[in-house]
Amino acid sequence: MHLSERMQNTETHQFRIVFQNALNDNGNLFGGIVMQWMDEVAYITAIRFTRMKVVTVSVDNLRFKKAIKPGEMVEIIGRVKKAGRVKIEILVEIFVENSESDSREKAIDATFTFAAVNNDNKPVVIDWGKLRNQVQNNNNALSAKFEQLMVY
Repeated sequence: MHLSERMQNTETHQFRIVFQNALNDNGNLFGGIVMQWMDEVAYITAIRFTRMKVVTVSVDNLRFKKAIKPGEMVEIIGRVKKAGRVKIEILVEIFVENSESDSREKAIDATFTFAAVNNDNKPVVIDWGKLRNQVQNNNNALSAKFEQLMVY
């Protein structure tokens, strides 16, 4: 499998609808719930890409661009942004759709960093050799792209 195919195949999509029990006192989707949803999607994406046990290390650049109201549908998308020896970055975006129209708008985004760990939750090196060899054997341009992603 090519690296670009692996990245595309491990992109994770989750849909939810906002119910009253998920609102803050301003009548918007509660930020803590949003962060939980985003972390879950990022976690699934990281596992699907690495096929290893991972833990959340950090959340960076969390941006709330649009309030999400009750009854609106959200799509949460996780994509591999960068991968390294131990860590992997996942971009998570939330798009909101009004249930009565076709309008769609980005509401929230953030970058989640995960580390691969062993059963004792100690950091371990991700075995990219197998994937790198597949990429090199299939396409040198993809191999160069893989090396650009290896930033840690």
